[in-house]
Amino acid sequence: MNRPQPSDPGSRRPQPADSASHGIQPSDPSREGSEGPAPDSSRTGPAVSSRHPDPIASPRRASSTAPAHRTGSNSAGANAPGSDSAGPDSPGPDSPGAVEPALGPDRDLSAPRRRPHTRATPWDEARAVAARAGRRVTPSTVRLPLDQALGQVLAEPLAALTDLPSFDTSAMDGWAVAGPGPWTIRENEGILAGHATPAPLPDGEAVRIATGARIPADVTAVIRSEHAHADEAKGLLRAQRQVDPGQDIRPRGQECRSGDQLLPAGTLVTPAVLGLAAAAGYDELPARPRPRVDVLVLGDELLTAGLPYDGLIRDALGPMIGPWLRALGAEVSAPRRLGDDAEALQQALTGSEADLIVTTGGTAAGPVDHVHPVLARIGAELLVDGVAVRPGHPMLLARLGPAGPYVVGLPGNPLAAISGLLTLAEPLLRGLAGRTPEDPYRVAIRDDVHGHPHDTRLVPVVHRTAGAPGPASGSSARRDSLGTGGVADHVVPLHYNGPAMLRGVAAADGLAVVEPGGVRSGTEVEILDLPWAPATPWTEGCFT
Repeated sequence: MNRPQPSDPGSRRPQPADSASHGIQPSDPSREGSEGPAPDSSRTGPAVSSRHPDPIASPRRASSTAPAHRTGSNSAGANAPGSDSAGPDSPGPDSPGAVEPALGPDRDLSAPRRRPHTRATPWDEARAVAARAGRRVTPSTVRLPLDQALGQVLAEPLAALTDLPSFDTSAMDGWAVAGPGPWTIRENEGILAGHATPAPLPDGEAVRIATGARIPADVTAVIRSEHAHADEAKGLLRAQRQVDPGQDIRPRGQECRSGDQLLPAGTLVTPAVLGLAAAAGYDELPARPRPRVDVLVLGDELLTAGLPYDGLIRDALGPMIGPWLRALGAEVSAPRRLGDDAEALQQALTGSEADLIVTTGGTAAGPVDHVHPVLARIGAELLVDGVAVRPGHPMLLARLGPAGPYVVGLPGNPLAAISGLLTLAEPLLRGLAGRTPEDPYRVAIRDDVHGHPHDTRLVPVVHRTAGAPGPASGSSARRDSLGTGGVADHVVPLHYNGPAMLRGVAAADGLAVVEPGGVRSGTEVEILDLPWAPATPWTEGCFT
């Protein structure tokens, strides 16, 4: 397979600093810290998908080598030598004609490795592969009491166990009346909620009734207290407004009938879902177990506290990845820091009981990038080996056995790692958890955004409301994009969007998907919401 040629060397100029905090600027990939040479589709071999239409069904065995470009460090702001910022003319371990040593039990995994270049998977295809991989895992079900089910995912459709309401009830405090008025008031009587079925009410009579109380047989309507006048002297009740049959009565089954499907499987259990389940007669809910995730932080250069010194840098991914995955609905173990130790990595991968293992860094071809060689040694299947996206293209998705676990290998640069989380980990976890896929949505972007010549770009953005300086909620932006009355009308790209930077995404509420070649101001772009800024409204059921 021919090695792809690097793109314009000018695309590797480092991004300059900006004096404005979280400055909102058009973003130019030619000014970013690059992640290595851009693939040239005209010079590469066939895509993975052309050889295996479904990489999950027919995956590649992991090669003993890594992608051609180094991933950088797990630290915001670190573009060290050997990182993603290497220029196109820099000699690399994947130089044409390089030969990869055979992998065997005696091979020194710390030795430099060479790997022939394979074409990166298109970004949208990589997300689809990850989603299918998650859905193919045989699901299991647990039954949880309502007070333990918040944040879980329904494993089965939620069907009503009773009519809602289960009997005719009063919608207001007032008077239950039968027939035309005026009505004779029943003295010293009243109907309260929670009492047994009251006696039928004869024509021409009225009785006090409370909200939620059962309606007696033969009642024509309920008159609100403020809409009626009781003449105590004559014992008569007169309506002060027109009385319509059935007014302020909630008939049995108004919301739904027993057996009706209220919510589909895959629905996230919110506080409102708990209330609906309780009203529908449930004491516990069938749920999918949360996916279990192990996080492995790689790199000898990382500090867990204090300021950088002597070439050591702070680990930005260890504190970030776990909470991010929890926000995606996973059960995450404490991060394990393995340094650049191939044997420790192999033991952690083969000894894990998680559904997903996330590694940070080590997915490239440097002398201590061990992820690919270790995956090859243990017989892993590569489902995605590099993605045509900036930042983050050295990411990977692998499966350690027919039943898992899966491995998502994230690049070491922080924004590149976030790209990997949104590209591979999020759709995979959604599938593993059985959550209903979210419909993509698009919003107009303000300002031109330069694109990569060949790859998709993910650019931090904030939602903005027309005429307002502050951010708009993602949900209102989505409503506006669907033409249902929202007021947010665009997103704005943020500066500080290089692969090693977190300053931009820390101020963002989403990432814009910028197609190769870039977009003009006013173009609608797909938005990936950050997990703490959801833009999708709650799933709606029979009550719509």
